[in-house]
Amino acid sequence: MFQFLAAALTGALLAAGTPAVAQTAAEQTPPTLRWSDCDGGYQCATAEVPLDHRHPGGEKITLGLTRKPATDPARRIGSLFINPGGPGGDTDGMIRFVGEKGPAELRARFDLVGFDPRGVGRSQPLACQTQDEYREAWSQATSRSGPESFDRALRQGKAFADACQRASARLLPFVGTEYVARDMDLLRRAVGDAKLNYLGFSYGTYIGTVYANLFARNIRVLAVDGAYNPHTYANRPYEYDLGQYKAIEATLGRFFDWCANTKCEFGEGDPRGAFVKVQNALDADPVRADGVFAGNGATLTFNVMMKLGGGKPAWPGIAKGLKDAQQRTGHLLAVPNARYLSANTSVECADRAFPQSLALLRDRLAFASTVAPLTGPALAYAVPSYDHAHATACTQWPVRSKSRFSGPFNAAGAPPILVVGNTGDPDTPYEDSVSLASTLRSGHLLTYRGEGHTGFFQSEKCVADKITAYLTDGTLPTQGAVCDD
Repeated sequence: MFQFLAAALTGALLAAGTPAVAQTAAEQTPPTLRWSDCDGGYQCATAEVPLDHRHPGGEKITLGLTRKPATDPARRIGSLFINPGGPGGDTDGMIRFVGEKGPAELRARFDLVGFDPRGVGRSQPLACQTQDEYREAWSQATSRSGPESFDRALRQGKAFADACQRASARLLPFVGTEYVARDMDLLRRAVGDAKLNYLGFSYGTYIGTVYANLFARNIRVLAVDGAYNPHTYANRPYEYDLGQYKAIEATLGRFFDWCANTKCEFGEGDPRGAFVKVQNALDADPVRADGVFAGNGATLTFNVMMKLGGGKPAWPGIAKGLKDAQQRTGHLLAVPNARYLSANTSVECADRAFPQSLALLRDRLAFASTVAPLTGPALAYAVPSYDHAHATACTQWPVRSKSRFSGPFNAAGAPPILVVGNTGDPDTPYEDSVSLASTLRSGHLLTYRGEGHTGFFQSEKCVADKITAYLTDGTLPTQGAVCDD
């Protein structure tokens, strides 16, 4: 019995990805960054970091970086590392967006720095299925579940996971968030900062959370917006995913209410009923262009889900897109991007401990489809895609991550950390920001009452002002502060 128990505990610890890095980041030599002009006042560089931080003297991996130097060098604080989320988000695009349209005080006082996490963008991007293979898989998906849905989803999840292994075998064991956080600490030293200044959105909040737990005393300021609940994300993934299914369904319901009340151009007073009809019509007769699959009810549902993150400003465009879909055309029918979703799925399968039980998987997908009947089936039973739609791949993932962080998540010893949550966020439910703020010993919650993903990009001024005050001089919002703009 003792041997059996010892073996079981050892296996559980290995599966959890318990950190076992032999050499600390402080002992490693930081990479040398050689910045060169990459248009518009921006600079680009590459950095060589260990592929496996357990063996820092071994093989290296190349990361791509973008920087916008501070516009007021005399008042410069240091570098502000920014991550847009994803996993798989466009870091170069984010730096250029904040560098042009972000708060003037941030642009004046910080070099804005972004690096693509390993496996993403310019940092040796992961590949799984080709776009043509992914298109073919989506052509078999539907927006409603049926007797064959689970078995088909299981086959497609296995095919996707196996494709990741074939195309990305070298990198796949090393793409989880612990190693991303360790990369960031090396890059902090490479830019010459004694302490980290960080702003992370969505998945970038998890990078920040892991960093805070590995390097609590290396932080000057750390702000996260649109937060993950780290416990459920990493260790109870079905619970985490269910929150996202519910949040998306609720946001879609608020969109329908707006559409009905404002007499928007979709649905003739019954947008919910019209949405179901167009889903069913496209499932029954998918769109093809020159004989090539171009969209169905499942791709429509996926694209509507993604657009909901844009908040109320995006709602008129969604209404127009749905009206176009009734005519079997428009951007809401497009097949999702295989490259972006390969990174999204691979990183999250590396980070998260999905139970291996297929019976549990069947039960959880069915339950998600029940609680989110308009959006759940298309995501639960389609090819692996975004965030909460990874379970069929992750339960069959072919490699064990060396870079999974399973906790603790309280960031003992860290300075005050600002957590922003949006009450109407369809992507990272507000409750997750509340949970993160309470989990962190020094967490401080700022609430934005609105729609869309994150607060910084939805609030007209209030959230950005409070984040800027915190990042520049450490001023936290008052306890219980709420932004409504």
